Amino acid sequence: MIFASDNWSGAHPAINAALTAHGGGMAAAYGASDLDKRVEARFDELFEREVAVFFVGTGTAANSLAFAAVNRPGGVVLCHREAHVIEDECGAPEFFTHGARMAPIDGADGKIDPANLTREIARFKPDFVHAGQPMAVSISQPGEAGTLYTADEIETIAKIAHGRNLALHMDGARFANGLAATGLTPAEMTWKRGVDILSFGATKNGCWCAEAVVFFDPAKASQFPYIRKRGAQLFSKTRFVAAQFMAYLEDGLWLELGGHANRMADRLRAGLDASNQARQAWATHTNETFAILKADRAEALRARGAVFYDWNPPHGFHDIVGENEHLVRLVTSWSTTLDEVDRFCELLA
Repeated sequence: MIFASDNWSGAHPAINAALTAHGGGMAAAYGASDLDKRVEARFDELFEREVAVFFVGTGTAANSLAFAAVNRPGGVVLCHREAHVIEDECGAPEFFTHGARMAPIDGADGKIDPANLTREIARFKPDFVHAGQPMAVSISQPGEAGTLYTADEIETIAKIAHGRNLALHMDGARFANGLAATGLTPAEMTWKRGVDILSFGATKNGCWCAEAVVFFDPAKASQFPYIRKRGAQLFSKTRFVAAQFMAYLEDGLWLELGGHANRMADRLRAGLDASNQARQAWATHTNETFAILKADRAEALRARGAVFYDWNPPHGFHDIVGENEHLVRLVTSWSTTLDEVDRFCELLA
């Protein structure tokens, strides 16, 4: 009963088969192979327009180098207070931008509140050099609280960002889970609503090591090849990343895997709702579930083989956890089985 993280999951058989199929012989290096070019064209089809796509090895690299691409002297990235780029990337965005700051924005349910964003941007006066200057707004879809922005909410934030000539970046580490939950197309959840740059994640959803930075205006990506190289993310044998993406995107496999993870989480949430030993901390709709368990119940579950992380309550949510209770995060993946979920729910009951 492994619910620690979708990062614990292995690679899907189709991904492994693609790596084997493209593992022999010779192919042009540094993104110049025929396979690389076919996958780049596949991204154009996926997003219904010409895009510029660059493979990298980790989500942290994707986010950090995306910010480096829009960096300004004294640059500031505005993002949610609990965003991954603030909480979980060890200062990498600041490092790769040579000192840009992450400015935290409050908002309920792990999402930026547009009014708070407007207020915070207004604090940076164009003629006040000491404060630095905003350079981007970043949203996570899904976010660290397991919640989702609606298409209208994305568009609202994009309008605020573009009103100050700021790029809108989307951290899509679990992009497939978000799409499967909303029913939107990749285009509808990104550039059609104003997203400029996407960190496209696949590693959590069945790939071995496959992430990408996607620019929806290729003209804005002219310097990114140099940024990626300087950031040590230009792999010589990029065909091995391309091979993963080729299999991942074939016949909708990526959405099938993301949808499966979401359905396993739905089943887990139903078990929590039926239990008198636990409760959902707040509503989620993707593959992350946050639950409040009594301390002894959490230990009993672990003793029976369940693996999950204790979680820090989000800002403003500390009162939801009572005495002798734990807030925990439960994450399902493409490889989570019905048996795992049902055994966990039986122990809760």
